[in-house]
Amino acid sequence: MQTSLFLRAAAAFLLVCAAMCAGAQEAAIRQALAQRLPQLKGIEDIKPAGVSGLYEVRVNGSDIYYTDAKGDFLIDGQIIETKTRRNLTEERIAKLTAIPFDSLPLKDAFTLVRGNGQRKMAVFEDPNCGYCKRFERDLQKVDNVTVYLFLYPVLGPDSLKKSHDIWCARDRSAAWQDWMLREQPAGAASALCDTAAVARNVELGRKHKITGTPTLLFANGVRIPGAVDNARVEQALADAAKL
Repeated sequence: MQTSLFLRAAAAFLLVCAAMCAGAQEAAIRQALAQRLPQLKGIEDIKPAGVSGLYEVRVNGSDIYYTDAKGDFLIDGQIIETKTRRNLTEERIAKLTAIPFDSLPLKDAFTLVRGNGQRKMAVFEDPNCGYCKRFERDLQKVDNVTVYLFLYPVLGPDSLKKSHDIWCARDRSAAWQDWMLREQPAGAASALCDTAAVARNVELGRKHKITGTPTLLFANGVRIPGAVDNARVEQALADAAKL
């Protein structure tokens, strides 16, 4: 009994020591960076990066840098795990920028429904984005899903015009697929059509730092940037269904 109590006390003591040492290390790095790089403002957190010898420096919510244990070097880049080809930096940013699915203003999107539509996801896309067109072709292979499509014209004035034309079409889903899959443009938007939803989508994307298209969002809050293939979409939908 006494041995058990001693071991528990020792373990607690070691945990406290480890926490104090980690806190002191992070404070030293913060001080070094503040002195040497005063322009690096808004440091919110410093923690071990999960890679030997590196610390993650989080700035302005979701901007990630890396440094060594003394703050002698600052790395602006991404960490790729070579065995699995996982982009660890991208995964970390995705967690930091996760958007609760139930917070999305679905009234500003239109839906693409396949099969029973039970599984749900949202996508931010620009009608002039080549990667989005490739993604849309792959998405045809995904069944039993409802896709909430947020028009996100960030590639220039023509993207905005096309987004307005699609939003104002009688059948938005058909107009979207006609353009993205068959390059058949929608008719010109009526001057009386309310296109405020498109502007709200742009503001929403900027708020959540959606910087590229397509950007996918799933029911569990997971966010995936880029034109991933249908297998990756299926896996993300399956993961979201586990919650």
